[in-house]
Amino acid sequence: MELITQYLKQLHLFASLNDEDIEALAKICVVTKHPKDAILYYENDVQNKLFFLVSGLLKVYKIDKYENEIFLYHIYPNTLISELTTLDNETIHCFANAEFAEDSVLLEINYLQFKERFLHHPEITHKLINEILQKNHQLHCVVNRELVFNATSKVAYMLMDDLEMFNKLKRQEVSFMLHIQPETLSRVLKKLTRNEIIEINNATVKILNKEMLRAIYMGDES
Repeated sequence: MELITQYLKQLHLFASLNDEDIEALAKICVVTKHPKDAILYYENDVQNKLFFLVSGLLKVYKIDKYENEIFLYHIYPNTLISELTTLDNETIHCFANAEFAEDSVLLEINYLQFKERFLHHPEITHKLINEILQKNHQLHCVVNRELVFNATSKVAYMLMDDLEMFNKLKRQEVSFMLHIQPETLSRVLKKLTRNEIIEINNATVKILNKEMLRAIYMGDES
């Protein structure tokens, strides 16, 4: 119980709860551990729990009609995993597939009991709505990446949005995530380096000009 309480206090959603509420919430939570490559859920699954990532990394993706994996985004620690589209239902429908990219720890909360006890709490409701809106924004970014951005914009956006992950992954993995060819990624990086927007040392990218990099995917590139 003490470990669950500790995890709850580090989540922004519950930071304002008093000790009594934290203790009550802890009683409807469980902590679970998951190995790398394990599946948390599949698209169209129905869940009765709220999932939060305590540590590790989660990959969210869909499968197209040709059985190809379409990467959507990563979920990082201390973040809500569940895709809530309404607060009215008693269950949560899964929008995509979720797979652990690293050994991970989850905090799972009984959704129905959570609704009954805590959704009357104004600040919790407000923060939960903000979490939902942030996830909607994340999906808007995916739409831009897949339907609007060209290869250069895709690379520029990932460098601005998730430089740590870009440098952590192999170039082939980055290409796969962005749905571009490795040769295309290499050409884009050389172009950005030549324009002194980034520099690359020992395969690690460092941003030199954030304004110019941002302008590429914001449509302000001259």
